[in-house]
Amino acid sequence: MLTNRINSLSESITIAITTLAGELKAQGKDILSFSAGEPDFGTPQVIKDAAIKAINEDFTKYTAVDGIPELKIAIANKLKRDNDLVYTPNQIIVNNGAKHSLFNLFSATIDKGDEVIIPAPYWVTYPELVKYCGGSVIEIQTHDYSAFKITPQQLKDALSPKTKMLVLTTPSNPTGSVYSKEELIAIGKVLEGTDVIVASDEMYEKLIYEGTFTSAAEVSNDMYKRTVTINGLSKSVAMTGWRFGYMAAHNTELIKATKKLQSQSTSNINSITQKAAIPGLNGAADADIEMMRVEFKARRDEAVKLFNAVDGLSVLKPDGAFYLFVNISKVSKDSLNFSKDLLAQKEVAVVPGVAFGSEGYFRFSFATDIKSIRTGIKRIEDFVKELKS
Repeated sequence: MLTNRINSLSESITIAITTLAGELKAQGKDILSFSAGEPDFGTPQVIKDAAIKAINEDFTKYTAVDGIPELKIAIANKLKRDNDLVYTPNQIIVNNGAKHSLFNLFSATIDKGDEVIIPAPYWVTYPELVKYCGGSVIEIQTHDYSAFKITPQQLKDALSPKTKMLVLTTPSNPTGSVYSKEELIAIGKVLEGTDVIVASDEMYEKLIYEGTFTSAAEVSNDMYKRTVTINGLSKSVAMTGWRFGYMAAHNTELIKATKKLQSQSTSNINSITQKAAIPGLNGAADADIEMMRVEFKARRDEAVKLFNAVDGLSVLKPDGAFYLFVNISKVSKDSLNFSKDLLAQKEVAVVPGVAFGSEGYFRFSFATDIKSIRTGIKRIEDFVKELKS
C-alpha cells in the first residue's frame, strides 16, 4: 500500500529518543534528557507581544504563500545588516521551519541519480530527505582531530559529474563546529567552475562563543550565486514551536519553484508567527539573544570541563550551537547500545553518534539548566566506570 519512497524514510532518532524520554518521565522516572535541540528559555516578550497584537487585530487569514511583504523586507534587512548579503524580496521565501525549507529545496532540485555531498557527522534529516527525493548521499567523514570540518581536498575528492549539491552546516548540529571565513573561501575555490548548489544551514548563527560568524554566501561572488542560505529564529530566539524558517537565494527561479511547491502543500506559514518574527529579525530581541548566548557559553564551559575529567571520555569545546559531541570510542564501539543502556540504567537520554553518521560518539545538548547538566554528567561518569569495571 505504501510507496517505496516513504518506506525508505527513517524516523528521526533525536525525536524518537526525546519522545521516549518524555514518556518515561510521565511514568514517574527521574529522567534527565539531553537529547532535544531546543532552548530551555521562553520566547522573548517583545515577540509574544507582537503575536498578541496580531491576534487582537484579527491577523488570522491566509497570507501570500512566500510570506507577507513586511516580513520578507525584515529578512532582507537582517541579511544585509548581519551578513552583508543583498537579497530582494523575490529572492526570499518563508517556510514552516528550516526543516521545511530543506524539504522544499531538495524537492525542487534533486532528481534520481543526483549526488549530494554531506559532511558527517550531520543533522539526521539531511540524508533522509536526499534519499526521499531519489538522490544519493556522498558522505565525507570528519573527526574530532579535524574539528569535525571537511578539508578542500576531501571536497575535491568527493566531487563527480553527478554532484548536485553540497550541504554545509555552520555552526554545526551535532558538533558545534564553525567554519571560518578562510575555510569557506577555500571550499568556494574548489567549487568554482562547477554547477554545485551549496545549501548552507545557518540556524545557529547567533550562538557563537569563540570568533565570529561568516555566512557561506558572503565569502565571494561565486559562492553568493551558488548558495542557498537557510536560517530562522527557532534556536536564537527560542521559537522552536512557532515554526519559522526561510530561504534566500540569488537564483529567483529556484525560489519560484519552491514557492510553487509550497502553494500546493502547506501554503503560507502561520500568519501570527509571521508578525511575531519581525521584531526577532529587526533586533528588538537582541538583548534576549545575548542573555541566552552568555548562559549557553557558561553551560558549555562547565560541561566540557566535567566530561574531559571522566576517564575514557573526551570532547572538543565547540565554537557554537548548544551541543557537545562526546567521544566514547575508548569505552564503547556501539553508540546506540551505549545510549540505550545509559537511559535504562541511569535514566539519562542522549543521542547516539550513529544517528548523525559517526560511530563512537554521542550528542549531548546543554540547552538545559546547569544543575541538570552536572547531575547528568555525574550519572554518565558512574555509567562509564561500571562499563570499565
